[in-house]
Amino acid sequence: MRFLVLNGVNLNLTGKRERDVYGGETLEDINRELEDFVEGKGHAVDFFQSNLEGELCTELQRAEGMYDGIVLNAGAFTHYSYAIRDAIASISVPVVEVHMSNICAREEFRRRSVLTEVCKGAILGFGKYSYLLALESFLV
Repeated sequence: MRFLVLNGVNLNLTGKRERDVYGGETLEDINRELEDFVEGKGHAVDFFQSNLEGELCTELQRAEGMYDGIVLNAGAFTHYSYAIRDAIASISVPVVEVHMSNICAREEFRRRSVLTEVCKGAILGFGKYSYLLALESFLV
């Protein structure tokens, strides 16, 4: 199986910004751990991060026929990007939405995701382990 891990806006600053919320590990550190996990199970994973909404939509569209599952942390796009929502809805590759923090326990504007209803599921609040749990969900 082959997976895609997509990270959205500001996630390139993971480990540097709001460490009390997102932890001290960089996105590169987390990606290495995810790669070790997936490869250890005999599968493959690719990574993509962008601060641009359209680039995330393009990657979602490209995923058709290439990946067996997508793990998506859209960052702040989660709360208002109907473009990303429509891109998810237009592909047959299952998408699991992830968040390192529990968005339901944060500021009011962060509590709603416009993506969840078109995703296979959502995992939030477990830090970097949210990604691992999402990948594991494709393997069971």
